[in-house]
Amino acid sequence: MRVGVCQTPEIVGDERSALAVVHDLARQAEGADLLVFPECFLQGYRPEAAFVRRHAKELSDVRVPVTPTVVLGLIERRGNRYFNTAAVIAGGRVVGAYRKTFLTRGEKVFTAGDAYPVFPCAGVTFGVNICFDAQYPHAAAAVARQGATLLTLPAQNMMRRENAVHWQHRHNELRRRRIAETGLWLASADVTGERGPTHLGLGPTCVLNPAGEIVAMVPTGTTGVAVAEIG
Repeated sequence: MRVGVCQTPEIVGDERSALAVVHDLARQAEGADLLVFPECFLQGYRPEAAFVRRHAKELSDVRVPVTPTVVLGLIERRGNRYFNTAAVIAGGRVVGAYRKTFLTRGEKVFTAGDAYPVFPCAGVTFGVNICFDAQYPHAAAAVARQGATLLTLPAQNMMRRENAVHWQHRHNELRRRRIAETGLWLASADVTGERGPTHLGLGPTCVLNPAGEIVAMVPTGTTGVAVAEIG
């Protein structure tokens, strides 16, 4: 299976522009079976109640007509609850979803998920964690226990500048712990660029093999897709 990890600009409150990026990167990743996009990418990562209520979508309303299977971060509405969700989209329609289980203190508007579904794609079984989930061994282990080969990790690490620099290389150190515990491949996707004078996104967006080695990476500060063969 060929997995592509997508490093994008931060887009907030503009689904049309976000979907245009999805289509563009799908074209760039010709031959990829699976594409991974950042956390809450469709509407933008703003976990404030007013923004979430205004932009949340039911999964039945999500359409992404591209050829590869896509793991797309979005804000989901289910009745009167909201979730930080990664939708799995195949044939243009949502075929499943993972809802972030370990929420940060700033994500009180969301309801935590309680399941770790896995999905087939091109002969490989994969699961999903979202960003802060990677701090917790349980989240990756729950995917590995179901026979998965690959863990996809939508993330959104647009941080205050000093924090972005501090964490730039520590993100993968943390992910390597989860790999060492589970034997999984890991494919992360993140945003890059600046949010005004105070915030910076440095990724990393990359694919790590079960030895913890980077086998594909989008360079820091650039947008694009990197593709790796999952063996």
